[in-house]
Amino acid sequence: MNDTTKTSASLLLVDDEPSILSALRRLLRPAGYTIHSAGSGRAGLELLEREPVDLVISDMRMPEMDGAKFLEQVRARWPEVTRMLLTGYADMDSTIAAINRGEIYRYVAKPWDDNELTLTIRDALERRRLQRENAHLLALTQQQNDALRELNASLELRVRERTAELEEANGSLKIANDKLKQNFVVSIKMFTGLMELRGGAMAGHSRRVADLARRIAQHLEIEGKALQDIFLAGLLHDIGKIGFPDALLNRPVVRMNGEERALYRKHPVAGESALMPLDELKEAARLVRLHHERFDGKGFPDGLAGLAIPLGARILAVASDYDGLQQGTLADRRLSADEAKAMLVQSRGKRYDSQIVDALLEMLGRPKADPNRGQEVRPADLRSGMVLARDLVGRDGVLLLAADYILDANLIRQIQDYARRDAPALVLQIRLDTRVVPEGT
Repeated sequence: MNDTTKTSASLLLVDDEPSILSALRRLLRPAGYTIHSAGSGRAGLELLEREPVDLVISDMRMPEMDGAKFLEQVRARWPEVTRMLLTGYADMDSTIAAINRGEIYRYVAKPWDDNELTLTIRDALERRRLQRENAHLLALTQQQNDALRELNASLELRVRERTAELEEANGSLKIANDKLKQNFVVSIKMFTGLMELRGGAMAGHSRRVADLARRIAQHLEIEGKALQDIFLAGLLHDIGKIGFPDALLNRPVVRMNGEERALYRKHPVAGESALMPLDELKEAARLVRLHHERFDGKGFPDGLAGLAIPLGARILAVASDYDGLQQGTLADRRLSADEAKAMLVQSRGKRYDSQIVDALLEMLGRPKADPNRGQEVRPADLRSGMVLARDLVGRDGVLLLAADYILDANLIRQIQDYARRDAPALVLQIRLDTRVVPEGT
């Protein structure tokens, strides 16, 4: 409590014992309060009618009118005055009545502790000061809101009048005005267009990803700003590739060499950096940075895992890869929609959040059953001449070998080395009609 509040506070002490009043005055006078006193509840009420008071301290046991009745009348007539009660331990029933009827701020047991009482009074006055300030701020806010509503109503009326005049002069201006409201989204689409002008597999990718990501988000009942951020991040998720050479843009990830892949892994951070200066795009920029994180923690750039990855980024990962698999930007060949879905299902809980994959499948339908699913074979049991029934996908989600690939001894050794090094639980799907080449032929 500041000095102004302390010196301006006015206290009323009510007790039928002069010695109690004297003791309270001696205790409280050094604090700079304005102190009034009354020897009965009736006298206290009369004083309140004449003098402004911030806080009343009343004894419980008084003749004619006890503290409970007195404080009840104070609450009814001067509700803004803070009320405190002095009471003995034998008066608990009366104290409870006073709390219920008089809505007192605090009761203090006799004999009181001087330090505790002064602190309680100081806290009560500070609370009252804050309540006053809050009420003042609420009133001021209401006044400002009323003024703003009046101003908005006036502005809306002027806009309508002006719009009507412009429509009479030239109907085409209405279309321009409607488009003006969408300037922000149009600007974002313009950024996206810079990438799509490069052609190749990039053409239309960002728009398709943004649309699919928004549909998945809506399916998951995401709304408002979060939904808009996911849509904008979908449009801009590849903006960090704007400096890539054409050859790299059109090369599937699986065919990139080490240097190219290192450059490729930098594009999420570059995209975030490009978008961060715009306040409206800060959350979308964060999703752009993290849309290559993997659910199992093996993604980039930050190695986040599970629910530590923002939901929007997990949605973008599924939407982007679903389109990229069909456009040939991830795998060695373009996959059909069913093949792309099967790839996502194969990486559920590893590369992708299972919830997001399931949401996409609920929207687009599950992949048709593969009649050539074949049998499961571990790397140690592979034999030359075996034919892959399904694509072999690496731990980072990259296609290593496509379905229908015929294995030879050299390739089997490479697969076995890869399994020992990076994927001990690896299992391959081999066609049932495989014709195994005998060893040594």
